[in-house]
Amino acid sequence: MTATLPDRVALATPTAPSAPKPVGRLIDRFELGLDAPICLTWELTYACNLSCVHCLSSSGRRDPRELSTEQCKAVIDELQRMQVFYVNIGGGEPTVRSDFWELVDYATDHQVGVKFSTNGVRIDETVAARLAASDYVDVQISLDGATAEVNDAVRGPGSFDMAVRALRNLKDAGFRDAKISVVVTRHNVAQLDDFKALADTYDATLRITRLRPSGRGADVWDDLHPTAAQQRELYDWLVANGEGVLTGDSFFHLSAFGGALPGLNLCGAGRVVCLIDPIGDVYACPFAIHEQFLAGNVLRDATDTLGGFQAVWQNSALFRDLRSPQTGGACSSCAHFDACRGGCMAAKFFTGLPLDGPDPECVQGYGESALAADRGEIPKSSVDHSRSGKRSTPRASVPLTLLTRRDGAPALGTAGGRPPTTLCDENPLAGLSREERSR
Repeated sequence: MTATLPDRVALATPTAPSAPKPVGRLIDRFELGLDAPICLTWELTYACNLSCVHCLSSSGRRDPRELSTEQCKAVIDELQRMQVFYVNIGGGEPTVRSDFWELVDYATDHQVGVKFSTNGVRIDETVAARLAASDYVDVQISLDGATAEVNDAVRGPGSFDMAVRALRNLKDAGFRDAKISVVVTRHNVAQLDDFKALADTYDATLRITRLRPSGRGADVWDDLHPTAAQQRELYDWLVANGEGVLTGDSFFHLSAFGGALPGLNLCGAGRVVCLIDPIGDVYACPFAIHEQFLAGNVLRDATDTLGGFQAVWQNSALFRDLRSPQTGGACSSCAHFDACRGGCMAAKFFTGLPLDGPDPECVQGYGESALAADRGEIPKSSVDHSRSGKRSTPRASVPLTLLTRRDGAPALGTAGGRPPTTLCDENPLAGLSREERSR
C-alpha cells in the first residue's frame, strides 16, 4: 500500500546530495524537495474533443510520439516503487486514449491511486457504474461556468450539458465525492456560490484553481483573469468557504491580503509535484510547459541506474536548483513575502516577468507596475497541439466532436484493500493538526 503522509515525510530526504538533512517544520522539508513527489500530473494525450480557450497545454491533436501502453506501464511501475501517493491523469482528454481504462486498471492494481480530469465525454452510465466499484479512482469533471452561457463560451457549445450529464451518471451510480473543477475567470467569480450549490446537488466537492497564462491561456489571460476587485472577492469567499473547497494550493498569492489561506502556500514545482507529458518529457510544473522548465524525459533517461522518471526526479539539475534556498529577489523586502512567497512561477514567466519578481496578480499592486514596464519578448509555451493550427480567441465557438469511436469500455480494476490516502486532493498537509504542521 502507499504510505501515509507522516510516514512518507519521515523517510523523505532532500534530493540534492549537498543539502543538509531537513529539520524544523514540514513545510521546510517540502521546500527542500522530497525523494519522490507526493503526487504528479500526467498528461496521457494531447488529443481532445474540445478546444478550451484557456487550455494550458494547447491540446487538440494527438502527438504521434505518445508513450505506448507498455511504456506507460513502465512509468507506473516506477511510481509504485517510489511510493508516489497519487497520479493526476489529464490531457487533453485522457479518456479518448484507447488504452485509458487498461492503464487505470494497471495503476490501481499496482497500488498507485488515480485521479483523472475529464470533460465528461466518456462518463456514460456503464462507465459511471464501473468507477463507483473502484476504491482507488477519483474523478474530476471540468466546468468553467455554473451556467451553459458562461461555461460554453470558454469550453465550447454543449460542454456544460455534457459535464452535468457525467455528474448525474456518477451520482446515480453511487460514486462518492466526485470533484467539479473550475478555473476561476472574471466571468465566473460571481458564480462561486452557484458552483458550490451545483456540487452539493451531485454530492460532489468543488475544486477551484487559478487561471494561468499557459498554453492557449496566454492568449486570453488579459481578457479572462480576475480583476483586482475580483481577487479580493475571491479571497473573502475562500476565507468564508475554504475548508469545504479544494484549491490545489493555487491561490497562495492571495494570502498577501491578510491571513494565509488553507493549504501549503508554497510553489511545489520540482519539490513535491511535477508533470509528465504525453511523450515522456518531465516538467517542473503542469503550468510551465516550456523548455526552460524541462527537467528530462522518462525514455531518454531510462539508461540511468535509477531508472527513467526516478532519475529525472532525483538527479535533474533543474529540480536541484528549484530545491535550493530561494532569496525571494525583489519580493523579499515586502512585508507580505512570507505569506505569498512571491506568487506563481508560471504566471510570472508567461507574462514576461522575472522569476524573482512579483506575481502579475500581486494583490499589493506590485505586479501591475511590473507589467507596465518593458518586458521584452514574452515567452510562449513549447507545445501547441491546437487542431486549427493556431490558437483560439476568447469566446470562440468550438464544434463538439469526438476524435475516436469507442465500442464498450474494459472493466475497471477493483484492487483490494484500503484505498490510498487522497493527499493529492490538493494539500500535502491535509489531515494534519495545526501542531503537526508546525513541527
